[in-house]
Amino acid sequence: MMKRTLAIFFLSVYLLATTEAGELFKLPVIFQHYQEHQLLTQELTFLQFLDIHYMHGSPRDADYDRDMQLPFKTCDHSTIVTANCVMPSPVFIMERKVHLSAKQPILPYTNPDYSYHFLASIWQPPRTC
Repeated sequence: MMKRTLAIFFLSVYLLATTEAGELFKLPVIFQHYQEHQLLTQELTFLQFLDIHYMHGSPRDADYDRDMQLPFKTCDHSTIVTANCVMPSPVFIMERKVHLSAKQPILPYTNPDYSYHFLASIWQPPRTC
């Protein structure tokens, strides 16, 4: 029984500290703010109050600071959880087969127009010949 209670306690502390579940502690503020609005407007229902404060963004009105104290109006917990997964790269085995025969000698490339010096410089003027 003690292990279960301890596990529930630690899970609750974790959830309240790292998620938006901590906003539930602000629930009494929503009822207090609703009563403040009812003093100004008697016919305001709770659903109309929720519609005004949650469905139309956060307009800057006279009680803007009080509106921002309501639950789920601000983002106080900005915890980012990432899970890195390193996928192994596929292994390719390339086999190079060389077929040499005595009948076909390998001749070097001896074109006089070709030079390795052109590869040393990227910017070459166009050739006109």
